[in-house]
Amino acid sequence: MAKAEYLISLIKSHYNNEPERFTTLALQIAAHEAKLGHTIVANEIKSIIDKSKDQKPKNKTFNPELQGLIIEDVPAVNLSDIIASPDISDKIKRIIMEFVQRDKLRKHDLQNRRKILLSGPPGTGKTLTASIIANELDLPLYTILMDKMVTKFMGETSAKLRQVFDLIEQKQGVYLFDEFDAIGGERSRDNDVGEMRRVLNSFLQFIERDNSDSLIIAITNNKALLDQALFRRFDDVILYNLPTENEKLELLQNRLARFSNSKNVDFKDLLNDINGLSHAEISLACLDAIKETVLNESKPMSNELILKAIKDRNDAYHK
Repeated sequence: MAKAEYLISLIKSHYNNEPERFTTLALQIAAHEAKLGHTIVANEIKSIIDKSKDQKPKNKTFNPELQGLIIEDVPAVNLSDIIASPDISDKIKRIIMEFVQRDKLRKHDLQNRRKILLSGPPGTGKTLTASIIANELDLPLYTILMDKMVTKFMGETSAKLRQVFDLIEQKQGVYLFDEFDAIGGERSRDNDVGEMRRVLNSFLQFIERDNSDSLIIAITNNKALLDQALFRRFDDVILYNLPTENEKLELLQNRLARFSNSKNVDFKDLLNDINGLSHAEISLACLDAIKETVLNESKPMSNELILKAIKDRNDAYHK
């Protein structure tokens, strides 16, 4: 979206009394300014938004019994913020396009993809994908913390699930079932307990009956752990992997290229040293190197500095 369109939409949201939309657009403007290198402006906008949130009393959006189990967010990330294979990017675009044109599909008795399963190692972009879809569709993102629901309400989990699906029906949004393995495990496992089988059966029934206008996204780090009956309940399954050589290079260039002191960095020379790191881990290593040069002006950006940050991340996550 061009800058003028951002401002026009911002003004419209104000006069249409749409505070959530106004905040979303303001965050998008901040993200746009940050990409242009205008970090002071971006930080000032975010600071104003944060202060306004602190000053306003927060309304309880959910049933008190669901408090602490659902997190509401208004993402400010775009399709350009994810570095993924063309296959993954195309599938994300298809989900967005089908939602936008869902009325056209319904005229032909067709449904848009609404129930999506994302599978892959941690840090490969699954949660980011859910945020992008929510932002692109101008919908709030509701994250259901499955691990807390199961451990905290053992014996009542099916009842809580029913309340979540009632909310999905009543309040349009993107609903993200995080750490879905907590309830989605194979029902035939010997070490499974009867309670969890009942919970999974309840979920299968709820998701099959759901005909809301919301999107449901489930995340797992390993789809092999999931019950096979789940897969036919989802409209699409997107598989994520650790970054390819091209994705590693793009990540390094995206995170470091706009940093003025990185002109002498040989990005290709770094590729062999980041084997095994996820997209998120590579991004964090780049951020570590940038912070080092900002805080210590005598240290220019270099391959050695980035390699040290990469090694630190490798030691932290993989040793």
